[in-house]
Amino acid sequence: MQNPVSSAAIPFAVPSSRWDDGVAATLSPAELLLYRSNLLGSDLTVTNFGGGNTSAKIREIDPLTGDQVDVLWVKGSGGDIGSMKIDGFSTLYQDKLLGLEKHYGGPDDDDKMVGYLPHCTFNLNPRAASIDTPLHSLLPFAHVDHVHPDAIIALAASSGGEAATKEIWGGKIGWLPWKRPGYTLGVQLRDFVKANPGVEGVMLAGHGIICWADTAKSCYEHTVQLIADAAKYLNAKLAEKPAFGGQVVSPNPDRAAIAADLMPRLRGLMTGARTKVGHYSDDAEALEFVGSAEFLRLAALGTSCPDHFLRTKIAPLPLDPAKLQDDAYLADQIAAYRDMYAAYYERCKRSNSPAMRDANPIVVLVPGVGRITFAGDKTTARLAGEFYGNAINVMRGAEAIGSYIALDEQEAFDIEYWLLEEAKLQRMPKPKPLVGKIALVTGGAGGIGAATAARLLADGACVLLADRDANAIEEVRAGFAKQFGKDVIRAAVCDVTDEAQVQAAFDDCAREFGGLDILVANAGIASSAPIEETTVALWRKNYDVLAEGYFLTARAAFPLMKRMKEQGGASIVFIGSKNGVAAATNASAYASAKAAANHLARCLALEGAPFGIRVNTVNPDAVIKGSKIWDGDWRKERAGAHGIDSGKELEEHYRQRSMLKRDVLPSDIAEAVYFLAGDMSAKSTGNMINVDAGNAQAFTR
Repeated sequence: MQNPVSSAAIPFAVPSSRWDDGVAATLSPAELLLYRSNLLGSDLTVTNFGGGNTSAKIREIDPLTGDQVDVLWVKGSGGDIGSMKIDGFSTLYQDKLLGLEKHYGGPDDDDKMVGYLPHCTFNLNPRAASIDTPLHSLLPFAHVDHVHPDAIIALAASSGGEAATKEIWGGKIGWLPWKRPGYTLGVQLRDFVKANPGVEGVMLAGHGIICWADTAKSCYEHTVQLIADAAKYLNAKLAEKPAFGGQVVSPNPDRAAIAADLMPRLRGLMTGARTKVGHYSDDAEALEFVGSAEFLRLAALGTSCPDHFLRTKIAPLPLDPAKLQDDAYLADQIAAYRDMYAAYYERCKRSNSPAMRDANPIVVLVPGVGRITFAGDKTTARLAGEFYGNAINVMRGAEAIGSYIALDEQEAFDIEYWLLEEAKLQRMPKPKPLVGKIALVTGGAGGIGAATAARLLADGACVLLADRDANAIEEVRAGFAKQFGKDVIRAAVCDVTDEAQVQAAFDDCAREFGGLDILVANAGIASSAPIEETTVALWRKNYDVLAEGYFLTARAAFPLMKRMKEQGGASIVFIGSKNGVAAATNASAYASAKAAANHLARCLALEGAPFGIRVNTVNPDAVIKGSKIWDGDWRKERAGAHGIDSGKELEEHYRQRSMLKRDVLPSDIAEAVYFLAGDMSAKSTGNMINVDAGNAQAFTR
């Protein structure tokens, strides 16, 4: 290790009020609660995704009796206050919630008390109430906020936190020791407030803060001010000394390339029921932490706040940057982590604990490189990284005023394997078939490429679109981001005849998603000319794109796909052509190049089989609607070859030429690709599927 060097610590952001009286004046009491919640949740200095909850006690007309009753509106289970809508709130009779205490016999009844919450539902609201509901119902205040901002948790997770709380707020904010969320914590909180009538909020050790006010606006501004107070206090402390003992490893200027190389190798080692998707971040927080003198000590402690822990596991996996090229080292580290996790499970399990879950690490930290996270889908992987970023901020602040305190191991286990959490997991819908799979589609801005990407995205795959047309590929990417969410779609400008651009696109895929499971080699051109009018340039252009382009993309895919042998292998699908099987008039360059690509697929099927890489071909014919190839000279040239008009007459010609008398659409090709890309064809390689509405000349047998 180098000697630590002094560097300025990253400060906490200081929030300010975003309340707009003009907007608020138009809102009902319930809408005011939603407005307040969205303002809080959309500000990541206030709370993390999915974290925190808000409530208001509102007078409503009971639909059964017609009487006015007090109704608790509180964020429902599993919601996110930043993005939720009005239906994200649970609504419960306040008098029934208060009456539940007669069923409470002590801390061992926490899980039992959750079962009573549905009996308090107001107006048949189907939104399930969260376990934090008692924290809101048992307090006598009209408006309550409970949030988990980094600056607050830094106080709550530090040995110096209680003293700092007193110093900052002079006794106006109380302190309760750690207690897992539930009814008991609600009772403790209520009793504390009753015994300290002047208190304006309570710090919950290791958890967050809860505060209240008489109006929605004053509650919001009180919450924001408390966070600002904490941030300013911590920033003053951070200015006194380097964060985490100072920096000993500087950011590697090649860290993006290192991540692109490392992530597929790690992903291939994380065997389990489903493949994983990765997310890489080299944000300032990650680089400051992994390059610090105290990195290994603090990383081993794990996270503090339950929200952080549930997303990131008991601890991250740190890697030695000097050993990243050693596959045996990586395999040993992943195996050691799984052994550590299994031992943790055995030490902490209860008689009724659910079976051990996936033992692979979620968070991988590399000095000089940054933070890599893996999960079953891209959004979960990204959020895990963001939550660990929150945890880094917490550790920085906690260490500035004392010693960072992580969750007790048994408490952490009891949260991770909480029976209520397990029941929630069991209620989740089964993942779509391609969740956890990563695809790269060349020619992604064209009709067949875009249709194929849409089909893969619809069943849960992550997709990187590659195309040489920068404007077109960005337009397609943006449309898919709106349709499927921005996490699962990426785009790269790539001419498949340029070796460097091809490799860069595959590196992007590895870095953005963690590897590759599916390659759809689709980028193409089309030309038509009699042999004596076929120039050498035209001949080479066809072979550059349709033969060498497929070769370059397949060659770049193989190293990534070999990593997936132990996880069911991978799939390459070439988009061929009917003309690759059947001779075509005035298209010798195009048809022979397509035939070369088809034979390349058969060769690669032989090479790929020992590594679980399947290689198959889809042969379309006359895909006119939605296809860019048919927008140019190819339409006129093929019409001329058949002696017909290039307008509607051409489409009718191809329809009538087919045995089934049907049009072939890009979506039809996409369905064939989907079949060959997924598990339905797991025992098929070296095959061709013709999607041509029937053409006897193109029969492959």
